[in-house]
Amino acid sequence: YGDPRDLPSFPPRRSSDLAIIHPGAQLHESVRVGPYSVIDEHVTVGAGCELGPHVHLTGHTTIGAENRFHTGCVIGDAPQDLKYGGEPTRLIVGERNFFREHVTVHRSNTPDEDTRIGSENFFMANSHVGHNSIIGNKAILSNGVLIAGHVMIGDGAFLAGNAVVHQFCRVGAMAMMQGCAGVSLDLPPFTIVRGINGMCGLNSVGLKRAGFSAEERSQLKKAYHAIFLSDDLLKDALEKARAEFTGVLAEQLIDFVATSQRGTCSHTKR
Repeated sequence: YGDPRDLPSFPPRRSSDLAIIHPGAQLHESVRVGPYSVIDEHVTVGAGCELGPHVHLTGHTTIGAENRFHTGCVIGDAPQDLKYGGEPTRLIVGERNFFREHVTVHRSNTPDEDTRIGSENFFMANSHVGHNSIIGNKAILSNGVLIAGHVMIGDGAFLAGNAVVHQFCRVGAMAMMQGCAGVSLDLPPFTIVRGINGMCGLNSVGLKRAGFSAEERSQLKKAYHAIFLSDDLLKDALEKARAEFTGVLAEQLIDFVATSQRGTCSHTKR
């Protein structure tokens, strides 16, 4: 997919005469707004952000610096939740995220929680983030990815085209979902899922590219086998793995599985 920082810049402009910006909106003086975009009253936009045409920023939405929004993005709209009663809920966006064409991100469904987007994420065309979800840093959501409400996506996760995540699920750090895959259970960190809830090993290429040593990757692979390919009950397999493996990656994997409330995806050989 290339580096999103290599994308061409929007034409140099501050604010098009054809944009509609509420007087109550707070925009840094360096923000550039394209034609036919709409920025509503309770929106704050940080330095260096760029909006293409037909972008809508709404809700109680706070956006950090150097985010880029391509044509047709709708950011901060009301949650798709029948229980939502119009409360002033929030969306918080970090820095240096890329939102490609027609990305939608919804604010939370209750004032007690926020929808949160970290920094340096890449949201490809037509991807969606539901209410109360939390996206970490440097994650990639490819075209058509659907994230339901109350989902957590870990740092560096990669979700390929049209992948879907059920509500209240967690996708661990540097986990990978193959195209059209779906999870209704938690996906442990550093793993790959295909089909529905079927893990097929580790994201070895991603781990190597991230600079983890061969020794770290080897121990993580052994921990994966000890947990998911064991004949023991999961509780017993976790106890044995915790006693045997002390590496940082292995401990993250073990802790994630041990704290799962929905249950985790399982290994599949197909």
